[in-house]
Amino acid sequence: MEAAQILLESGTTPVEAVAAAAGFGSAETMRRVFQQHLGVSPSTYRARFRSAAG
Repeated sequence: MEAAQILLESGTTPVEAVAAAAGFGSAETMRRVFQQHLGVSPSTYRARFRSAAG
């Protein structure tokens, strides 16, 4: 999950590609893990991180 967070924070790579690069079986699996641990989807995480950084 940490690898996915870094990839989401640092670029515009599609969520599906981030899921694959971070070792998740699918974008849906990554979405479920993010929802369980952070309470948001990967797309929402990326948007929140960008708005906080900008």
